Amino acid sequence: MTRTIVESKSKTAIIGFDQPFCVIGERINPTGRKKLAAELEAGDFSTVEKDAVAQVAAGATVLDINAGVVYNSNPNPNETEPPLMRKVVELVQGLVDVPLCIDSSVPGALEAGLEICEGRPLLNSVTGEEERLEQILPLVKKYNVPVVAISNDDTGISEDPDVRFAVAKKIVERAADFGIPAHDIVVDPLVMPIGAMGTAGQQVFTLVRRLREELGVNTTCGASNISFGLPNRHGINNAFLPMAMGAGMTSAIMNPVALPTGPKKIAEKRAEVEAAGVVLPEGMDDEAFVKLFGMGSTLSRPGKEMEAIRAANFLTNNDPHGGEWIKFNKAPEAEGEGRGRGGRGGARRRRA
Repeated sequence: MTRTIVESKSKTAIIGFDQPFCVIGERINPTGRKKLAAELEAGDFSTVEKDAVAQVAAGATVLDINAGVVYNSNPNPNETEPPLMRKVVELVQGLVDVPLCIDSSVPGALEAGLEICEGRPLLNSVTGEEERLEQILPLVKKYNVPVVAISNDDTGISEDPDVRFAVAKKIVERAADFGIPAHDIVVDPLVMPIGAMGTAGQQVFTLVRRLREELGVNTTCGASNISFGLPNRHGINNAFLPMAMGAGMTSAIMNPVALPTGPKKIAEKRAEVEAAGVVLPEGMDDEAFVKLFGMGSTLSRPGKEMEAIRAANFLTNNDPHGGEWIKFNKAPEAEGEGRGRGGRGGARRRRA
């Protein structure tokens, strides 16, 4: 069986066909997060700290670290990103003990992360573009780390799954020229949005099977790409992930955390309830309020995607005897949220 080994100073994560699905937490990434980008430029790492701890608590087994901030004071990422990557990697590995995934389009930032990272991180990423192959594969060999291989090349991203498979095969073969084994290549076959391409899901499942059977490599993806631009994205993601796992996908870069309900939504709902003439118990706190009205929680907690993944692990016998599934579903009770008479309270919480 193909196994990709990723390590921190004290923990090992194994990506493999006979292993539980590897969740790579994506939250430490300023792309599309203006607040986080501004904080990082200002030297404020408070959100990074919170996201690191919350993702591990929610079940991430690896954390992706991306420091791709375009500074207002200096728009050259080749100068600003390497030192920032070094700081973020050093901070995160001092907070949590899971392995890291060093993620950047800037080769200097990748090497900066590799230099400071303890253990054996995953490198994200190499593509089939000639320049990228020549820049990244020597780093992979030098530091003896596994790498994410993205199935696009100098012609761009093809909508033809056969072309994307050919690009992945090319990367695996070129890596072999550097002495990098196939088990250290984790292929991202590129997930297209289902809203733009009706066959996107079928393409990915077919590609993953081919990558497993013909190249013998592990696979990953940006899981939320499948639902981009659609309503109820969690519903689509929850269906997609177990189906991808059934096809042979072994990891995903994703958000494992259900984001907490914020004060603005709570205030709006309280006003709505008050306008309807509903009288609430005196002194009801925000957490009790949002649970009463099915608004989630004011606390970070595992997202519904994590529930789907854990169930799929159980169903594919990568959670022997369902130990992790049982532990996951006992967590609320262990935190003092007893099930209520006859178990009905617990049933309501599981559906929330």
